[in-house]
Amino acid sequence: QVLVVGCGNSELSEQMYDMGMCEDIVNIDISDAVIHQMQEQSRNKRPKMSYILMDVLQMDFPDSHFHVVLDKGTLDAVLTDEEEATLAKVDKMFAEISRVLQVGGRYLCVSLAQAHVLKKAVEYFSQEGWIVRVHQVASSRDKQQFVLPVFVYVMTKFRKIPGSAPQILEICQEEQDKPMRVQSVEQLVAAVKNRQHYALLCSQLSKSPCREQVSLDLCDKESGRPRYTLHVVDSPSVKPSRDNRFAIFIIPQGRETEWLFGTEEGRKQLAASAGFGRLVTVALHREQHYEGMASIQAELSGKVMELAPPSLPAWQQVPFLSVGGDIGVRTVQHRDTSPLSGEYVVEDVKGDGTCYFRRLIFLHNRNVVQSEARLLAPTPLPGQKKRRKDKKKLSTAEPPAAIDKSYLCCEHHKAMVAGLCLLGGPNPLPGTPLAVLVVGLGGGSLPLFIHDYFSQAHVAVVEIDPSMLEVATCWFGFSQGDRMQVHVSDGLDYMAKLAAEAPAQYDAIMFDVDSKDLMVGMSCPPPAFVEKPFLQKVKTILKPEG
Repeated sequence: QVLVVGCGNSELSEQMYDMGMCEDIVNIDISDAVIHQMQEQSRNKRPKMSYILMDVLQMDFPDSHFHVVLDKGTLDAVLTDEEEATLAKVDKMFAEISRVLQVGGRYLCVSLAQAHVLKKAVEYFSQEGWIVRVHQVASSRDKQQFVLPVFVYVMTKFRKIPGSAPQILEICQEEQDKPMRVQSVEQLVAAVKNRQHYALLCSQLSKSPCREQVSLDLCDKESGRPRYTLHVVDSPSVKPSRDNRFAIFIIPQGRETEWLFGTEEGRKQLAASAGFGRLVTVALHREQHYEGMASIQAELSGKVMELAPPSLPAWQQVPFLSVGGDIGVRTVQHRDTSPLSGEYVVEDVKGDGTCYFRRLIFLHNRNVVQSEARLLAPTPLPGQKKRRKDKKKLSTAEPPAAIDKSYLCCEHHKAMVAGLCLLGGPNPLPGTPLAVLVVGLGGGSLPLFIHDYFSQAHVAVVEIDPSMLEVATCWFGFSQGDRMQVHVSDGLDYMAKLAAEAPAQYDAIMFDVDSKDLMVGMSCPPPAFVEKPFLQKVKTILKPEG
């Protein structure tokens, strides 16, 4: 038996009856005119369905009388604000619904899920020991429909037992999805709010071109972790035609940090050169597993259509593009957390062509490569013949491990090394004795290059984070020796100490430190390293011609 509270003149009860879902339906409302209208409308067609003039705040039904209580918008209409009188009225409504519902029965509430409405309902029934699940109702994909999504709260009644198991809160975001458990009311409200924001975004994108690039994360349904990062890029300069309205570009793993894929200007250039009015770039996350391009396309095809441009025909096939037709190779070799640098990974990725690279990434800024080394392909031992039949293709799961110490990944590293040519002296580089101080170790490629290619150079490195010394040694081929020493210290403090105790001892000082402040918006040293008092100390440490 089903009770519909605040039925109004909705056709929902009639539709359920006519479809054979349920015939024993009792509808109540406080409007005499509505009840009379609906009685006349259904008297002959639906003899088992009844309409009764009754207030949901004070119902005449006996306890535990109904299997289901259905509410289509009544809670939204009652809970218009959070005034004390309104909240008291809602408490009375919930208490009456709880009273007339059988144990194991369900209160189904159709709602737009405003934050205060959802929070009130979930808090009340979860504290009563009920199981609470929120479903998003599937969209009809009608572009003219109301843009806010509709939700159904499914509250299952259980007897309240003191000291029983903690509250069970779940959300089901897609029609075929498994419910996802959340730990608190706040998390449930936040998850619903994310769905509402996404619906508004899709509505805006379906009606007009986006003037600025839109970024969003699609999360894994099991773990809740980001699985794909999407950027929506519109190109007004592209002349629209039937076949160039919309495309999806899958960025190969490990290449999301490249300028073309990892910056706003780069993505603009990519979209324009691809020749599509709207391009959605898709970056793959390192914590996730991907079978291949076909499985990614199958997984994303429905979701990306929600981001389609205005007037895209429903029958239009949307191409999936990539570089080289594959999803790239990424192997996480090491993952750890540093007290100073936070969580980081060392990973091997396949670059453009056949080269592999090893990278150090700080996960608080995952689109910036902190250090990069090129990996060498294995070479045969002396006397070992290269026979064609012995040649094996390099396994994508096991890239080469030897570090190419001749490789400088950063343009500023190349400029720093070239700057050594500005040093005065009668002897030509690189055989000239040099004393070089490098502040910031990272993977160690810069001090390693100077050590190996300037045979008379003595290199001192200052690194604040001892974890980075371990990473450089274990994963980037770095080692200390007679001409290479690392001092674990704060660069600012170390330089101040040198200025006071041992001035004029270095031919060159190089800052290879990056600010951890994400609000700066660029890769640059912290402000303290470029302030005048500190630079005066640097001058003190340098030799006269340094």
